[in-house]
Formats: sequence, C-alpha cells, structure tokens
Amino acid sequence: MVHLVLDKGYVQEVDLLGNDSRAVEAARVSYQQGLKSVDRDRSLIDFLVENGHESPFEHIVFTFRIKAPLFVARQWFRHRIGSFNEISARYSEMSEEFYIPQTSRSQDAVNRQASVVEDAPEKDRLLREVVAEHSRQTYERYRELLSSGVARELARIVLPLNLYTLWYWTVNARSLMNFLSLRADEHAQWEIQQYALAVGAIFKERCPWTFTAYMKYKYAGRLLELLQRECD
Repeated sequence: MVHLVLDKGYVQEVDLLGNDSRAVEAARVSYQQGLKSVDRDRSLIDFLVENGHESPFEHIVFTFRIKAPLFVARQWFRHRIGSFNEISARYSEMSEEFYIPQTSRSQDAVNRQASVVEDAPEKDRLLREVVAEHSRQTYERYRELLSSGVARELARIVLPLNLYTLWYWTVNARSLMNFLSLRADEHAQWEIQQYALAVGAIFKERCPWTFTAYMKYKYAGRLLELLQRECD
C-alpha cells in the first residue's frame, strides 16, 4: 500500500505485525482468554482506548518506507518511540530530488509557529522560482565537490533542507496514534500534515476498530475526520 505525498514523496506500508484482534488477545491474556464475538471484541477496543489502557496496542507494529524532504524528516524523528533507519549521505550520493512548494504561506501574526495561506499568485511564483533555482545551484555545487574528490560526508553539507530523503520507520500502534495526534493537527506544518494523513489512511485500513475508537475518544483535531467518515 503506497500513498503519494507532496510532489515526489510517499508513504509505503512495508510490513504489519498484528491487527485489531492482536490488541484484543493481548488485553485478554490477563484472564487467559482470547477472541470472542465481533461485537464483544470491538467493544473491548473501545473500552481500552476510552480508558487509556494502551499497552495492548503496542503489540500491533507497522513498518513504513517513507520518502520526504529533510525538514519533514527532522520533525518526524522527534517522535522517539519508534525505530528509524535513513539513507546516509556519507555512504550514498544523493539524488537530485527536491521539494518545490507550489503555494506560499505567510507568517501568522499571532502564532509564531504557524503560517497562513493567502491568495498571492506573485508570491507563489517567486517562491517556486527561488526554491527551484536554489535547489539546482546547490546540487551543482554538490556534484562539483564530489567530482573534485571531496568526501561525500563533506560535500553533503551544501545541500538544502528541501532535499528528499528516504527512511524506514517501525512503530507500534500506540505510538502511531500519538504521532497522529501531534502531526495530523492544524498546529503542525502543512507538509508533515500531508504525511500524517497518509499514515492515518493506512492505519484506518489495517486497524479499523482501533482507528474508529481513537477518533471517538482521543483525537482532538479535524484533519482525520474525512478518513473517519469513510470508515463509518
């Protein structure tokens, strides 16, 4: 399952260990019981999420392959409960792939970490042109350094934050829900919101009971509401 994101990125599901039933089985092991009826199992999922009994969801484990700009990756890696392995610019020559935003945003006058979309075609054009030209120039300098014999670990420092990187992310469902609460949220940067929506779509597809309970009892944002309506 692959979800395309931004202009050149994606979120790909690589592997999944467990599902809704695994969380039910993990919860009931305390009483040496397992799966029962669909209604009772789904009700247990609701009870666990509503009351904050979240450890059973740690037995559902996703592995994703993600391609995103460096600045998105650096925000993503702040979610410490999970495993990351990223392409190394020390060992590999980076491809000429850059994120070029199509629409500009202005700094919010009140919230220092927020931005505001405006109807400003000229500003949009300027942003696209400047970012594209800067990306081209820095990649040329990068290639020039490599061609002159400069080590990859030094040549890479000229590359900008809109360069695409690639990594594997292994995360359990409990931590995934925390990620969605923080990144599928209006306060997060727009670009990582788009990736969070892709992660949420995969989560909804693979663990529909847990996703629905999470939306009902824990999620406080609005961005995932469309996915929830599709699940109902």
